[in-house]
Amino acid sequence: MQAGVASAEGQTARLTFCRYLEKYLARFLESAEEHFMVGQRVVYYVFTERPAAVPRVALGPGRQLRVQYVVRERRWQDVSMARMRTLHEALGGRLGREAHFVFCMDVDQHFSSAFGPEALAESVAQLHAWHYRWPRWLLPFERDSRSAAAVAQGEGDFYYHAALFGGSVAALRGLTAHCARAQQQDRERGLEALWHDESHLNKYFWLHKPAKVLSPEFCWSPEIGPRPEIRRPRLLSAPKEYAILRD
Repeated sequence: MQAGVASAEGQTARLTFCRYLEKYLARFLESAEEHFMVGQRVVYYVFTERPAAVPRVALGPGRQLRVQYVVRERRWQDVSMARMRTLHEALGGRLGREAHFVFCMDVDQHFSSAFGPEALAESVAQLHAWHYRWPRWLLPFERDSRSAAAVAQGEGDFYYHAALFGGSVAALRGLTAHCARAQQQDRERGLEALWHDESHLNKYFWLHKPAKVLSPEFCWSPEIGPRPEIRRPRLLSAPKEYAILRD
């Protein structure tokens, strides 16, 4: 499941798996109210197949929550990949009209310190916490040359995390259109990229360099443990429980 947030200085996140509602969404929203774009106008967008299950969370002045229904996908891989198409369509509607900037975030994480306007830019990519120290030849880009997501050996700048990306409405319309189109091309060829929408996101940012690259502090995994360069994590991922949440 993904959650969406838009604002005059906006953000978007999106929720995909139905069981993520009960397990993660309330904490995500409550922590966002404490730390995300404090003092800015914010609209949270939640895309889910179960609108009635979205929890009630107290929101501050100038902050709103909108819930949009999406069709349930058969496989979690399809849910992951469908978000580019869903977000592209939303950006062409009300979300695109009321937001200046948008962030797309996974909700199996929570805010732990201030996440403010310093993160805003025309296009924003997030260094992957697990891979930012890896040499380029080891990064998990899609290597099947038949895939529209393929990045050849020796190519690629950094490996970016699909749990957080953002930018202006126009920039994200371009990004999501590219990724949705590339995923459709792969489907027609009977292909599926190794890391699904994240593989296509990385191909896009190789072709179209992001205006801002966020430090791993902005989307950190506690499972990695302490590192001297990670002084103030902004978002912390929850432990993965795929066996429970993806069945």
